[in-house]
Amino acid sequence: MGLFDKIKKAWHDTMVWEMMDDAFFDELEESLILADVGMEVAMSTVKELRNTVYNERLEGEEQGKAALRKILAKKLEMENMALDLSAQPSVVLFIGVNGVGKTTSIGKMANQLRKEGKKVLLCAADTFRAAAADQLEIWANRAGVDIVRQHEGADPGAVLFDALQAAKARKADVVLVDTAGRLHNKQNLMNELGKLRKIVDRECPDAAKETLLVLDATTGQNGLIQAKQFKETAGLTGIVLTKLDGTAKGGIVIAIARELQVPVKYVGLGEGIDDLQPFDADAFVDALI
Repeated sequence: MGLFDKIKKAWHDTMVWEMMDDAFFDELEESLILADVGMEVAMSTVKELRNTVYNERLEGEEQGKAALRKILAKKLEMENMALDLSAQPSVVLFIGVNGVGKTTSIGKMANQLRKEGKKVLLCAADTFRAAAADQLEIWANRAGVDIVRQHEGADPGAVLFDALQAAKARKADVVLVDTAGRLHNKQNLMNELGKLRKIVDRECPDAAKETLLVLDATTGQNGLIQAKQFKETAGLTGIVLTKLDGTAKGGIVIAIARELQVPVKYVGLGEGIDDLQPFDADAFVDALI
């Protein structure tokens, strides 16, 4: 089933909102777990809803849904949900394992920021994967922005250094940095991320800095495991969740937000260049309820 389809089906089949009894809440908890919100979040959500229903004497489908919508939206609320682009230049590091849509997300964000009137520079610091810089350059051309790249196998730190110098010389507003896809259990590769962050701090100490982890929503709880390990090493400021379409188990959005206290800042809803959107918690909850 697609995004929260099990829950939607339950509303109309086995669950009857006018009879919000123990069986109802048990079924809701199971559906939330299957939708990848995680055990802890599922249990706390059901507990809060149960208390609200009984204490406020709620009746009927609309009151029940409104209460659940409010509970889930609150779990997604946190500070710094918007991208911090408050300084010139602002530097955004994109990290994550191969295959999650990192490079395409950078291209889509570059296109969006350029349309907003910002001068954007891409940095091809993924020098290990064959043709990674070529792929990023294709996106740079599509988005109509500049790119700094070197040859395959070059030192990622050197590429980033060049990109930051170019950004200062060209008065770029935003530098979007593509990094190599790294397996989260390879400590030496994770350490490379720390080196890149140090270069940014040294060369642009006053820059607004973001480190965004790109995750594939379809990986479910495995994505949460990745996020935990990347947070320990790279100091995440936000998540970009890709492939959040009809095939994704979107409850992972809530699990990540609650368990890691890291906001989901962007979501990818398709393959088009305009399909990367800032995350809207209220719209997300409305869609799933």
